[in-house]
Amino acid sequence: MTFQIGDKVVYPNQGVGTIENISTRSFGSAFEKFYLLRFGCNSMTVLVPFSNVADIGLRRVTKDREISRILSFLSGAWCAVNPDWKIRFKENTEKMQSGDLLKVAQVFKALLQIHIDKPLSFREKKMLDRARHMLVSEISIARNVPEIHAAALLQRSLAKAGLVLPPVS
Repeated sequence: MTFQIGDKVVYPNQGVGTIENISTRSFGSAFEKFYLLRFGCNSMTVLVPFSNVADIGLRRVTKDREISRILSFLSGAWCAVNPDWKIRFKENTEKMQSGDLLKVAQVFKALLQIHIDKPLSFREKKMLDRARHMLVSEISIARNVPEIHAAALLQRSLAKAGLVLPPVS
């Protein structure tokens, strides 16, 4: 998969970034091309070698119809949650690192369900915040709306399932 300067792409577990530059660097006699990604939320930059794009899971922003499917999932029935914290955290970490927005939505919804009954651990709170950020930013880009409107769409979907979008911590 190739991208151009200015393309919005999703870097798993980080969210939406913009390809700011494409460069070539030499390593001895070998040359490698890189994408320079910039993430708007914190101005962080990442160099991604062309050869690692597939392994990392760098992908285009989700299409609008997939966003509709994700919002539908969030508004549906509650999902099963593993009661064992260690196993749940490991499973959720793998889902977040997959780069699949539906898996991010599964993590988000499961953590919101847990949060109703008991406080989340520090690590799960951070994961919930990251999942929220990833969903809001990708919905915003895919639907071409400000993030505040994307958060409202998320809230409306969650409300149908009896869940509430938490404030950013």
